[in-house]
Amino acid sequence: MTPETTQWLTAAASLLAVLGLVLLGGRLLRASGFAPTARAGTRLSVQETLALDPRRRLVLVRCDGRDLLLLTGGTQDQVVGWLPERAA
Repeated sequence: MTPETTQWLTAAASLLAVLGLVLLGGRLLRASGFAPTARAGTRLSVQETLALDPRRRLVLVRCDGRDLLLLTGGTQDQVVGWLPERAA
């Protein structure tokens, strides 16, 4: 092999290794349930998600102190409804 070919193979192997580590890190973060916390003063935040099947999810969104349940995926997204206010 020529030195140029060896350099290209080394670069390609390094790129594949870095991409593999990035994908593995993303999977580990998702599996651990890591979710960024809401910043102070934000009006909208995702409280929880639940996968119903590979395409559809139930998403609990908090907006201005009230909870909203959304069904996403499938043919279209739908608002299931506003949940009753929590007792203080």
